Amino acid sequence: MATITTKDGTQIYYKDWGTGPPVVFSHGWPLSADAWEDQMFYLASRGYRCIAHDRRGHGRSEQPWKGNDMDTYADDLASLVEALDLKDAVHVGHSTGGGEVARYIGRHGTRRVAKAVLIAAIPPVMLKTPANPGGLPMEVFDGIRANVLADRSNFFKELTMPFYGYNRPGAKISEGVRASFWRQGMMCGFPGAYFCIKAFSETDHTEDLKKMNVPTLFLHGDDDQIVPIADAAMLAVKLVPQGTLKVYKGGAHGMCTTQKDEVNADLLAFIKG
Repeated sequence: MATITTKDGTQIYYKDWGTGPPVVFSHGWPLSADAWEDQMFYLASRGYRCIAHDRRGHGRSEQPWKGNDMDTYADDLASLVEALDLKDAVHVGHSTGGGEVARYIGRHGTRRVAKAVLIAAIPPVMLKTPANPGGLPMEVFDGIRANVLADRSNFFKELTMPFYGYNRPGAKISEGVRASFWRQGMMCGFPGAYFCIKAFSETDHTEDLKKMNVPTLFLHGDDDQIVPIADAAMLAVKLVPQGTLKVYKGGAHGMCTTQKDEVNADLLAFIKG
């Protein structure tokens, strides 16, 4: 397997498809690089080098007890970019991965970055606080932690319903998609699955977003039940100097799968534009 080793000795798995200008993908919790295969195959078939890693603690990467926080995730991404000597890369992040991309730019700058795409992403911050009254209360995330501890296998299976909007009237449910989500979730080690909840819910990306001085596209569904658009993309796009937002009407959190043709076309147009 293709891996790089981070500064603390953690091995990070990545897949590297195609040749051409680099597009780097950061996945959501509790998934892996496999969540990006629809986008990677599409773009690699059209002249792009598509790279996606499994975040530490997730997928085929090592499962350290330490470093399951957004700063370390961002530094791991920087290690990957530097090990592969990627230049003028387009960074695409979904959900937690969107926070990872923002924090990567916040900590490491845009010297190697051409553009960014944040899809159904967590920035600016998910948690409800006095400064963020529209966020989700701590009880929501405490509930996720409790479910992971109690029976994460069943929790991941049930999570697929709101994640892909399969709990909406008339939704066409794919049991294969649900099985793939469950498989990826169960490949995530218990420490990564648990500690990442704090990382994606409590990390404030406000200052990171202000440093994203490259063209940045936000894609977000207006029926996202996991990361509601009003306290995410609607706020984040206003903080990014060159940010634009496309709202997917009726779009679910898992829109890279449920609306993959539209997402793929939007990615290609933005990358080429």
